[in-house]
Amino acid sequence: MSTKFDPVKDMNIIGAGTVIEGKIRSQGNFRIDGKLVGEVSASESLSVGVSGEVEGNITAKNITIGGKIRGTINASEKLVLEGKSVIRGDIRATRLVIDEGSIFDGRVSMTEKGPIYEVKH
Repeated sequence: MSTKFDPVKDMNIIGAGTVIEGKIRSQGNFRIDGKLVGEVSASESLSVGVSGEVEGNITAKNITIGGKIRGTINASEKLVLEGKSVIRGDIRATRLVIDEGSIFDGRVSMTEKGPIYEVKH
């Protein structure tokens, strides 16, 4: 029995305790529970868990942040900053949700609609 990889449905994960340096591009969904030094772009959803940390720019359709980000965040649709998130950098999003307890130091630019990123492969 063969299992076909579907980049849009499958989740790519950087696990807790893992440190990666460089650029990451994904056609599907991405989750970071470890540390990324560089930039990441995903065609679909991207989430940074409570133990996750990114030092660099993030770009995706929908983004949920529970950890720490130092860099620019570009969400073409929705950005959610969860209660324990710490963001140091600028935000660009169509819709923005900031939970109580989140720390944010930067500027916000709200866009109406349309892609603000491009993932090249």
